[in-house]
Amino acid sequence: MKKRTMSLLSVAILNLAYAQRDTLNQKNIEEVVITGQYTPQSINKSIYKVEVISAEQIKNMAVTNVAEVLNQNLNILITPNSSSGDSNANIMGLSGEYTKVLIDNIPVVNDQGMGNIFDLTKINVNNIERIEIVKGSMGVEYGNNAMAGVINIITKKDYQKKININASLQEETVGKDYDWYKKGNGRHIQSLNIGYKISDNLTITADVNHNDFQGYQGVQKGYKFFDETNSGQRGYEWQPKDLLISNAAIRYAKNNTTLFYKVNFLNEEINYYDPTTKILPLSGGEKTYTAGDKDYFTTRWIHQLNVTTKLGSRINYNGDFSYQIQERQSQDILYDVPNRYVRSKEAKRTFYKSEVLYSRGMFSNFLDSEKINFQVGYELDRTKGFADQSTFADNNRPDGEGNVNRVIFNYANFVSAEWNPLKWLSFRPGVRLALSDKFNSQYNYSLTARFITSEKSNIRTIFGSANRFPKYDELYTWRVDANHDIRGNENLKPETGYSAGAFWDYATATSGDWKLNAGLSGMYMDVKDRIESVIISNIPMKYTYLNIDNYKSILFSGSFSARKGNFSFNAGVSTLGISQSLNTGNTTSEDDFNYYVEVNAAANYTLPITNTLFALYYKYTGRSKLYTLEFKDASDTGHYVLGDIGDFSMLNFTVSQPFFNNHFELALGVKNIFDITSIRNTTQAGDGHNAGTDLQNLFYGRSYFARVNYNF
Repeated sequence: MKKRTMSLLSVAILNLAYAQRDTLNQKNIEEVVITGQYTPQSINKSIYKVEVISAEQIKNMAVTNVAEVLNQNLNILITPNSSSGDSNANIMGLSGEYTKVLIDNIPVVNDQGMGNIFDLTKINVNNIERIEIVKGSMGVEYGNNAMAGVINIITKKDYQKKININASLQEETVGKDYDWYKKGNGRHIQSLNIGYKISDNLTITADVNHNDFQGYQGVQKGYKFFDETNSGQRGYEWQPKDLLISNAAIRYAKNNTTLFYKVNFLNEEINYYDPTTKILPLSGGEKTYTAGDKDYFTTRWIHQLNVTTKLGSRINYNGDFSYQIQERQSQDILYDVPNRYVRSKEAKRTFYKSEVLYSRGMFSNFLDSEKINFQVGYELDRTKGFADQSTFADNNRPDGEGNVNRVIFNYANFVSAEWNPLKWLSFRPGVRLALSDKFNSQYNYSLTARFITSEKSNIRTIFGSANRFPKYDELYTWRVDANHDIRGNENLKPETGYSAGAFWDYATATSGDWKLNAGLSGMYMDVKDRIESVIISNIPMKYTYLNIDNYKSILFSGSFSARKGNFSFNAGVSTLGISQSLNTGNTTSEDDFNYYVEVNAAANYTLPITNTLFALYYKYTGRSKLYTLEFKDASDTGHYVLGDIGDFSMLNFTVSQPFFNNHFELALGVKNIFDITSIRNTTQAGDGHNAGTDLQNLFYGRSYFARVNYNF
């Protein structure tokens, strides 16, 4: 507690006024961004407020996946699932359903749709060029589910040298657990990136990343543990997970045309070990004890083609085409615990499968004018989804259908115009019409403006709307038996919402060669018709999903950064207020705002004599409150009380040393120095994977790592 308080006070003293930015090393003002742009644009000229995390920053953090990268950003809370190992990004208090995750401008397939609820641990950080983040509703540019914001992960496509080879090996403890020889504990990561420039016009690249996480026992005692009292201590708090990701790409660029094709393959295996055992009678009066373990397998293929060219002498065209397929399978295992062997294995069974055809195209630069330009675009996706009856359906559906097979086709047109009436003033209004064979037509609007207030500062104002389509389980769940009556609702309509924000940025340089950046920002978000599980009957108890809740949030934030020579320092602070009008059909919650604070900071210093880099990253997430439903007894219709989510701090430290003219690098460090594992959370009930009914697992404690990196 003392360490956390001292860290927080230090950051507060150093920051008197900031603008909300990522707290990693800030980019120079000429860095180019593509998210929300007609064509690649200098970041200081972008009409949107775009936050950028560069490849160098990612390397300095020694992270293993995108979830760890984004967890340093203000107002992005990564929510991990200790059972599946998945992690989603919450922006402005909204869960992963409301954030659009893109890889090279393409929304990525997952179990329940496209782009949102995406597992950020399933992205290889070693081939990332940069990550671009735009917070706020981006429905005009990016369509469904881009309500809280957009995270665009840009991968490496071109290289300066003829041959580029990068190989790395990273070993980490998982809490205190580690085993180098048997690989029975810890995290073991290997990666290889290769780029070959065949000519000035043609480049091919390939990479592979293997991330072997051996699980975290915590209060559990591993899969070999056996206790006849059936104490429930077998297994892991964080399940073992083995992830392999590979990419291959080819890029051709000549004159005004660029063609880029990439294929991505992912294979993941998660091992679940049942904490309880059952008696299995044997012949001769003998017996043994078995556990019902289960392995989960995910395979994913993404094929992507990007075409950038000119139509005629002026019109720019940027087109993306993608075919994606993801399949998840499970395999039941009967494990003899005291004798430590597998008695039987069921055949693998597919319980989720998604197949997507996607395309997005944009046409711009129609007019020969420096003052006005406009863009016309289209977007379409055809998603074919399958869910096995074991996922969220039972065989007793009225239509007799156990498994769920559905196809949803969405098509949209959008148009926007960028007008620069004065050198210091730019406007961009936009509108999108989205059509669907499942849902009613959706209209989204946006209006952004940029004011150059001086050579050193500018102001951006943004208004945008977006919608969220219902998930598969909200539409098609059917679990009706002696103990349950939970039914999906195929008549749900999309949620709708909007956000408005203002951002002020200031940059200057002092006579002492200090480069300083500061600013302020504020955002407001309103979401209506939120989908929630509600009680439609008390006796017998029945649930369904309805568009019934409302959500509002207010954000004020700021940042400050300073750089001179080999030293850089960045820090930020924000306060987020959340108002939720929750409704069960029988009772409604209060809708007052509840606020919490976040603070983050990063400091990097390179020792000139040896080029040794020291990097420190800190983030504090303050205590927050949300309304939650409680029941006094079985006959109670429920009432809302204000639940509590505890505060926590994260502190990471890395030191890296290059050798042999930067061809070889050794990095050492420690993550989660304050040894955070779980926090108190009375806003949600515990389950088999939470530490308790009022605790939420966040991390697996303090860990140490070593990384060896080789560049050719």
